[in-house]
Amino acid sequence: MLAAPATPAHEQRGFAMIYELRVYRCVPNRMPALLKRFESKTLSLWGKHGIRKAGFFTTMIGESNHELTYLLAWESLAERQQKWSAFIADPEWIAARDESEKDGPIVATVANSILQPTAFSSVR
Repeated sequence: MLAAPATPAHEQRGFAMIYELRVYRCVPNRMPALLKRFESKTLSLWGKHGIRKAGFFTTMIGESNHELTYLLAWESLAERQQKWSAFIADPEWIAARDESEKDGPIVATVANSILQPTAFSSVR
């Protein structure tokens, strides 16, 4: 008999996750370098720091095809502060970022928002 899937900790405590929406607008022609950095370095460092990814998207139709949009899932703003601060101070991240930008900057602008699911959201 298969065991029932474990209920996520945030649901056991009776609250929804919060999500961080981040949009990186790349310097023209630098999207491949950004995607490579995420695939080869950033994601494994996020795993090291317990940062949960919820989705990644490139813009197919929209204002700019130079954008990478992604969502991170957090249990609280305090968790976000602690884990994100540790990640951006990690010497491995600093070295990876610097190496990926040896040919020039990759990201022109970053926008982020903290989102809270509604009561009727399929994502909690």
